[in-house]
Amino acid sequence: MAKKWGQQMKNWLANSMNLPEDVMMDLPRITIIGQLHIYIENHRGLLAFSDKEVRLLLTKGQLLIQGHSFTIKTILPEEILLEGKIVKLMYLEG
Repeated sequence: MAKKWGQQMKNWLANSMNLPEDVMMDLPRITIIGQLHIYIENHRGLLAFSDKEVRLLLTKGQLLIQGHSFTIKTILPEEILLEGKIVKLMYLEG
């Protein structure tokens, strides 16, 4: 019950203060430019990196990015800019 109330409170705050939902609900913000660039904000860390796969930790689950020729252009504590050919983007729960 308390968890549900907490979520309702976050939703109300986001709506009443005109804050983006990704900020209030601790969700990642993902910006993809074609198949060549992906910029992810609000992640919790890099779990795995290769030229074919990137796995990021999220507050709830993981983000899996598959493709080829990946290079990390920018990496900060909660932001990453990845370049390469993006083939698949998948959210993994749990």
